[in-house]
Amino acid sequence: MTEQPKPREVFIQGITTDGRTFRPSDWAERLAGAMSCFRPGGTRSGRDAYLGYSPYCVPRVVNGVKCVIVNEALKSVEPMAWDFVMNFARDNKLQVVDACLLPDGREAGKA
Repeated sequence: MTEQPKPREVFIQGITTDGRTFRPSDWAERLAGAMSCFRPGGTRSGRDAYLGYSPYCVPRVVNGVKCVIVNEALKSVEPMAWDFVMNFARDNKLQVVDACLLPDGREAGKA
């Protein structure tokens, strides 16, 4: 039995292909917020509803650069959402990098 490869992560960086910082400054939070309903188990309403980002699309600052980290699993959950974020990056000429987010020291110790 072969092991399934882990879905990759794509980092959409807040730097344009010509090296400029992308504006507005809250673009990453806005993009991730638009994707917040795409989560395992779908959205919740009522008492169990809460505000938060989807684990498939989260804003982060990496080496001082605002990014949105998009998990490739989003493609199978909702292909149109995947296309939306990738087209956002292309249309705004943002740098896109395949990478893997490693847990920081606090998370590494957790089981």
